[in-house]
Amino acid sequence: MADREPDAAPVPESFARRVRNLAAQYFNGEEKGKARLLAFGVLALTLLQIGIQVRFNIWNRDFFNALESRDRGAFFGQMGLFVGLTLASMVTAVAQLYVRQMLQLHWREWLVTRLQRRWLEGGRHYQLGFLEGAADNPDQRISENTRWATAMAVDLAVGLITSVLMLFSFVGILWTLSGPLHVAFGATEFDIPGYMVWAALLYAGIGSFLTWRIGRPMVEANVRRNLAESDHRFALVRLRESGEGVALIRGEPDEERGLRQAFRHVVTVMQDLMRSERRLMWLTSAYGMLLTVFPVLVASPRYFSGAITLGVLMQISSAFGQVTTSLNWFVDNFPRLADWRSHVERVSELEDTLEAELAAEGEGGITTEEGPLPDGREVLAFRDLQIAQSDGSMLIAEANAEIAAGEKVLIVGESGTGKSTLFRAIAGLWPWGSGTIRIPPREAMAFMPQRPYLPLGSLAGALAYPQPAKRFPRHTQEAALRRCGLEHLVPRLEETERWDRILSLGEQQRLAFARLLLHRPRWVFLDEATAALDEANQDTMMRLFREELAESALVSIGHRPGLDAYHDRTLSLVRGAEGARLTARRRRQAPPVPPRRVAGPVIAAGQGALRRLLRGARG
Repeated sequence: MADREPDAAPVPESFARRVRNLAAQYFNGEEKGKARLLAFGVLALTLLQIGIQVRFNIWNRDFFNALESRDRGAFFGQMGLFVGLTLASMVTAVAQLYVRQMLQLHWREWLVTRLQRRWLEGGRHYQLGFLEGAADNPDQRISENTRWATAMAVDLAVGLITSVLMLFSFVGILWTLSGPLHVAFGATEFDIPGYMVWAALLYAGIGSFLTWRIGRPMVEANVRRNLAESDHRFALVRLRESGEGVALIRGEPDEERGLRQAFRHVVTVMQDLMRSERRLMWLTSAYGMLLTVFPVLVASPRYFSGAITLGVLMQISSAFGQVTTSLNWFVDNFPRLADWRSHVERVSELEDTLEAELAAEGEGGITTEEGPLPDGREVLAFRDLQIAQSDGSMLIAEANAEIAAGEKVLIVGESGTGKSTLFRAIAGLWPWGSGTIRIPPREAMAFMPQRPYLPLGSLAGALAYPQPAKRFPRHTQEAALRRCGLEHLVPRLEETERWDRILSLGEQQRLAFARLLLHRPRWVFLDEATAALDEANQDTMMRLFREELAESALVSIGHRPGLDAYHDRTLSLVRGAEGARLTARRRRQAPPVPPRRVAGPVIAAGQGALRRLLRGARG
């Protein structure tokens, strides 16, 4: 991955291009078969609905003519036809809603799955936190913005298609029924053919223009509202996850001020949006009310002249309403369009960030070579390695070292010299820098940070993570817990809890060592992984690398006294003016193992028996 400028953001695409790309990726992607079938179903049912509406328009004429002529038989015949058309309309509407909902759900599922996969791939979810200008709150964009970006896209697209088809279906009817309008200006006389069509176009055109002029600020207001809402949500989630630390130092008043300020921003943006909505409501309310009388008023001269019947007048009014409704799609949906645009923009911004990260991965920077050397040896080696911060400043200026399989190496250095960042580079999570890192096969490596990750679910799932718990026999899981002084958790293996909250940090760290006993990786990397343990428990855990995991290579970061006794040699990161340098200390002889200590509930007599049980389970 390249050593790149994080703020070199891609040129933003136009909104139309973003929408086109979002739809094209779905309808031409791996799910295109189902996507196109659902879209075709929605279109077919929409056409059927329009056909029923056209028949309703004809029924409107016949029904009012029957009333005008006082024809009882024709009247009841038209009522029967009305019942049939109503049932057909109901069935078609429900069927169309079902297929439309399936299309919305499937599109969202495809988009969420795609974004989640790309976000998690190669540790990008971690790297985005270091990039200036990266899409903020990706969790909210994936969970919330994808929902509205896809659901509203389907609704708006179906509405637009329906409006266009209705326009073409009813404009001919309106043209034929309205006939010419004779206009006289002094000595000048002329006829306007299909004048009701021109009246509908004029009416809808004026309404659309005024809607665009009055509602234009709503687009930006919706974008700012989404941003403010996501920031407030992030603040709430962060407080929930950091509840213990806040409570211990009585930081609630400061947190309340921060949350109040975040929500005040939401309120300010919402007030701007509501103000725009009220201005738009003045127009849409008057526009809608006028529509009920405008077509009758315009067509009334021909009715009063006897050129058309009451039924034809009502048919003209109905057709005029359908035509203007079709032309008014923009007027009716402008608030939703503004809201939808903000969701599409946020999803597209996340896509752009992930695309930029993906494109940058092949541009050089730190090169990772995985697998054994040509002679078959597995090593961890640094060749002319330089590690930079995400802003380009140098953190480690030079690192050249080689660690052989089975070695136990301790890396030390002052705080801020880049020890943990070096581990991230080894794991492939830190792309900024240059040089080469030769690593063993990734499946042979296990990383243990200071705070182990415990997934949601059962304790057995947390112990076996990232493999499924069923891969390891129950007695092996129990033996691993007992070997690490966690026998009190054995009866709770099947319980589902928030284990990252229930267990102390020391228990979590010992659970991570028990995890090692199950997976038995050939390479283990510890980053302050015993920082929460007392000296006795630290000695017990580190003995695993002499007794249970003697063949595993160990590379660890730590400052605790006594750690060097469990390592063969030490590498030091020495701070320099242009970045730290990795230097090697004299190679140590195998040190004597400190006397075994009693660690909590683990007793010396029990450890031997438990070790034999572990070996028997592995056999």
